[in-house]
Amino acid sequence: MDYKQKFTFSNNITQEQQDFYNEHGFIHYKDFFTKPQIIDALKAIETLQSDWINKGLEKVNGIPIKYGKDENGDKIIQRFAFASLHSEYLHSLLQDERLDKLRYFIGEDARIAENEKDGLVVNHYVNTGESKYSKLGWHTDGLRDLFTQFTLNPMLNIGIYLDDSPVEKGGLRLLDGTHKQSIYQMLFRKRYFVDNEADKNEISLEAESGDLTVHSGRIWHRAALATVQGAASKRRVMYFPIIKGKYQPKSDESRTPFYHKFQHLIK
Repeated sequence: MDYKQKFTFSNNITQEQQDFYNEHGFIHYKDFFTKPQIIDALKAIETLQSDWINKGLEKVNGIPIKYGKDENGDKIIQRFAFASLHSEYLHSLLQDERLDKLRYFIGEDARIAENEKDGLVVNHYVNTGESKYSKLGWHTDGLRDLFTQFTLNPMLNIGIYLDDSPVEKGGLRLLDGTHKQSIYQMLFRKRYFVDNEADKNEISLEAESGDLTVHSGRIWHRAALATVQGAASKRRVMYFPIIKGKYQPKSDESRTPFYHKFQHLIK
């Protein structure tokens, strides 16, 4: 089903917004960033993409770069991590004081993890015959903490929409309220990344360029395949985590996490 309730962020999280997040495990803000900011972000991403393609980079801080081809058959980067550590503009975007205030959804001791986990991730979904990144199966973001740290710390995933994302482009699907599920349900409710079928209870978040979404690291979600193809399916979105727990920065010497061995399941 489609979900229409959206909010406007002013200076702080309101009690209404906190209550909504606590109940549903996500929240959607309209027009968080301006059109000029989004245009500048896209320019920064294009510059970074061109540089990394020319250098033939395969990993950033241990995280593999996912290459593919766009609707014109040109080589593109479809997923890459730690983008803000290599772009002055993207780094400056994350210094927005409003983003820092989002941490209060899980507590004042939370932090923006610009150089932890995967940092600022750029996703470029496109549905073509040569695309290698057109959907993403059901998963929760907190699973890797259970396997790498043997604990489940509070986590938010913040999405910044660079393109309009109507339902026909696929996009984010959520299972409302599953952030309150048991550990067993978090582990076994779906087959991680393998299952990508629509769920009768899923919510489809239709966002526009400049919108921002917040979802809990424990909530079940997926990126649905677009029902249109080519340029009409192009959907670009950036994500970064807000986390609690031990500070664990990444570097060029960082090992590739084991779960990236299953990337062939993500197409």
